[in-house]
Amino acid sequence: MATGRRSRTPQSSSYLESWHSPRQGGLGRLVMLWAMAVAYLGFGLFHLIKPDSFLAIMPPAVPFPREVVLATGACEVLGALGLLIPQTRRFAAVMLALYALCVWPANLHHALAHVHVAGLPDSWWYHGPRLALQPVIAWWPLFAAGVVDWPFGRRGG
Repeated sequence: MATGRRSRTPQSSSYLESWHSPRQGGLGRLVMLWAMAVAYLGFGLFHLIKPDSFLAIMPPAVPFPREVVLATGACEVLGALGLLIPQTRRFAAVMLALYALCVWPANLHHALAHVHVAGLPDSWWYHGPRLALQPVIAWWPLFAAGVVDWPFGRRGG
């Protein structure tokens, strides 16, 4: 008798099951993934709503700075949404990692050129950790989406 329910086979999985698969790493990666998605969604929307707030930190060599800020905002929003969709999660994670490396020059310019941005501190107590953590920000989506296991992966032996 057919009840209209899908049977669960090893080949089919629900959306929630995909979060807790061994490949994804369970609850820890789920929390990391959602934290990254929320952060990128918020920053992306801020880039799109108030692009002029980011113009001061754009290196002078960047052409069409306002359009670049809008494009980066769109990348952040799309990346955040992509992290939440199991079929696009790994691709979105790789793209957000590359994105984090691509915006590093703007962060460097902000720090080294002593660019003042309203609402942000101007000291190295802010810029130092921000610059030092940029590689972690690039690694985070890769680990959370299961693209890499480093440094917590199994070791051979």
